[in-house]
Amino acid sequence: MKDEKKNRTRWLHLRLNEHEYKILQKYFAESLCPKLSDFARKNLLKKPVVLKYRNESLDDLIAELARLRSELNPIGNNFNQAAKKLHSLSQISELKLWIMGFETDKKMLFNSIEDIRMTIRNLAEKWLQS
Repeated sequence: MKDEKKNRTRWLHLRLNEHEYKILQKYFAESLCPKLSDFARKNLLKKPVVLKYRNESLDDLIAELARLRSELNPIGNNFNQAAKKLHSLSQISELKLWIMGFETDKKMLFNSIEDIRMTIRNLAEKWLQS
């Protein structure tokens, strides 16, 4: 069996005013159709048109994770600097100062980790409710 050719030989000329054209362009931009003619054809023939879908809860998750990452980066840098300093210490007094600074950094890290855990828990609950 030969595949039936689907050449389109009939023309449909359509005039729109500026407002109608803007509406058509808006809906076309929200679709996944590669060409305006495909979009218009599907609408005229009442065929399904696949639209782009934006998951806002996922956007919130991405934004929150980016914020948490920016908080954790300086803490990680501080730990790297502290470890480097530990290897170069030669006097006990310097070691005591380093330990006090380390305890402060450790508290900040644990607070950030707890913040991350709570945020992920809240986002997971929100995600599962939808």
